[in-house]
Amino acid sequence: MFENLTDKLQAVFRRLGKRGTLRESDVDEGLREIRLALLEADVHYKVVKDFIARVRATAVGAAITKSLNPEQQLVKIVHQELIETLGEPGRLNLAGPAPYVIMLVGLQGSGKTTMAAKLALHLRQTGHLPLMVAGDTYRPAAITQLEVLGRQLNLPVHGEGQNVPPPKICANSVQEARRRGSDVVILDTAGRLQIDEEMMAELEAVKKAVKPVETLLVADAMTGQEAVNVAAGFHERIGLTGLILTKIDGDARGGAAISMRSVTSVPIKFLGTGEKTDAIEMFHPERLASRILGMGDMLTLIERAEAAFDEEQAERMERKLREASFTLEDFLEQFQQVRQMGPLSQLLDLVPGMGQLAPGLSAEVTDQQFKRIEAMILSMTPQERRKPKIIDGSRKRRIARGSGTTVQEINALLGQFRQMQKMMKQLGKGKGGMRGLTRLFG
Repeated sequence: MFENLTDKLQAVFRRLGKRGTLRESDVDEGLREIRLALLEADVHYKVVKDFIARVRATAVGAAITKSLNPEQQLVKIVHQELIETLGEPGRLNLAGPAPYVIMLVGLQGSGKTTMAAKLALHLRQTGHLPLMVAGDTYRPAAITQLEVLGRQLNLPVHGEGQNVPPPKICANSVQEARRRGSDVVILDTAGRLQIDEEMMAELEAVKKAVKPVETLLVADAMTGQEAVNVAAGFHERIGLTGLILTKIDGDARGGAAISMRSVTSVPIKFLGTGEKTDAIEMFHPERLASRILGMGDMLTLIERAEAAFDEEQAERMERKLREASFTLEDFLEQFQQVRQMGPLSQLLDLVPGMGQLAPGLSAEVTDQQFKRIEAMILSMTPQERRKPKIIDGSRKRRIARGSGTTVQEINALLGQFRQMQKMMKQLGKGKGGMRGLTRLFG
């Protein structure tokens, strides 16, 4: 989402990097361009003004560090100020007697219903027993959607149809949670195409009836400047405790994330990173600041890898490395697990410097490449996957026909696999195998 902002900021930093020392005139020149980049990224003008003033005060008053060039010095200062602007890490306030009620609010189309399921799944994975509540009685599809998500994820849903007032449904859901033994209640409330008095009055009634520990605004990060007005309107009427930004994997300019946090002074709790129900991340300001500046985010990458690869798979793969028995079946398994971590274009952005090496890479292109590789391997016989050396010309033609690819693509795949095999053998001979690699990030 921050691709344009990242590119512009990096261009400013590179120009400064060609100079010997960081002078006040350099700071002013760089900040003029940073200011323009932030405004173009839809950051609210008041937020930009305050941010630039803080960066300038720090940069001009900073002692020149001999070990850093002007580019590195300004990057360090901007990074620190971005973290300060983005606020504290996202933590839910689950304190006091259960059940804890989390109330999701927002405009229609912001992704509240899907986010209710994502949040419930996240909470279950962290040891909680959530209950989702269909509190949007104005949109029949919302009730159905939540019930379908509940069945898919094996999560309970409380609903009472369209004819019961939402405040009563939500109040009854707390009693239902106690009966079930659920410790968290997630309310999916109604939204409108714009803020109106009727919606706000109803939300106030719901809040009074259930006294939520968290009132979270689910906001579409692609809304731009209007997102700031929406956040301010909700906060003024019902008192927000946090923000959840959806669609940050889209092509928005990214300023909404910075602006909403600054204007409301409430923390960002979670980020929606895709359409799948597991595409949710707890908010870490230092990680988002690093991604905005093109510095990558290895911690998030490692967390995604840990979620995709279980302990048993890691042990089995380590054993194969030691025995140098890595096959095309293992190759396919690795590809499929990497796909579970998210679009490759997103993963590259998390690796420092990699996003710049493939600036035009899209999720669609990489997903197509994955599917072609998968089709080629699945078109092979089990024996061919285990012993690719037996794949001669006639076998290659058969595999190409079966997978809708060409012999040249089969040759390329086999060449890549041989290279990976060599790498894996070398890694297997090294001390500690795969576990040794994971310790580098420990």
